[in-house]
Amino acid sequence: MPDLPNRSVDSNRRPWIMGILNVTPDSFSDGGRFASTGDALARAEEMIDEGADIIDVGPESTRPGAADVPADEQIARAVPVIRAIRERYPRFPLSIDVRLAAVAEAALDAGADMVNDTAALRDDDRLVSLIARRGCHVVLMHRRGTPATMQAGGGPQYDDVVGEITQFLLERARFAESHGIDRSRIVLDPGIGFGKRTEHNLAILRNTDRFTSLGYPVLIGASRKRFIASLLSASEPPEAADPTARLCGSLACAAVAALGGASMLRVHDVRETIALVRLLLAIHQSD
Repeated sequence: MPDLPNRSVDSNRRPWIMGILNVTPDSFSDGGRFASTGDALARAEEMIDEGADIIDVGPESTRPGAADVPADEQIARAVPVIRAIRERYPRFPLSIDVRLAAVAEAALDAGADMVNDTAALRDDDRLVSLIARRGCHVVLMHRRGTPATMQAGGGPQYDDVVGEITQFLLERARFAESHGIDRSRIVLDPGIGFGKRTEHNLAILRNTDRFTSLGYPVLIGASRKRFIASLLSASEPPEAADPTARLCGSLACAAVAALGGASMLRVHDVRETIALVRLLLAIHQSD
């Protein structure tokens, strides 16, 4: 897998588009749609045809309120899908959205190139050494609490949400490097929607450049998330109930993140997001 462009210093390259492939029965937007290997492979092919740069396979829902899924069940969901995609596309970059070393190892053995860890190497002590040993890329995401608790009571409080997330991500990156993970293989994600209220998510997007200034590629994942509905539902009632109806809001978030220098956008709507970022890049490069 090639290294991501660090767009904080190379704004002439568009961000990578990470297509979301949930192989779960309960993900917030498309749970159950791609639970079979055949359906998942068909969706992967569709996103690749649309221009995705990488696909993120998710065997465990991390939506607010979600319960933990045993490692063996996650492996049973993810590994056949990764193998099927790898057989069809031998060199296409694949990511595994996972917090447990056993699941990550099985996914890497099946052909994954990246570990996308919503816990930033905190939920399983064995994961950091596995990633260092395998030499794969890793996404380190900020999250308050667990999926089951992170939005409880209206969400957590921050004195300085951008500053606190920045410090956390820098500490986790240094932790990863101190355990043998090469700096060039680390991606940072401020974790929109993971233990944040709407105002926190907006602050993250507004300050994407603060995260890119740390010198690591930055991933932003705002696609179809609930805070978009909270902002749009007053004028567009369907937004409140149907995550697939949040395209306009998702594209607005992607535009802000791209303009802020994000190196990767994690999205459900690949074709539309690629059209958006190509237009932004054309405008940026015009005289």
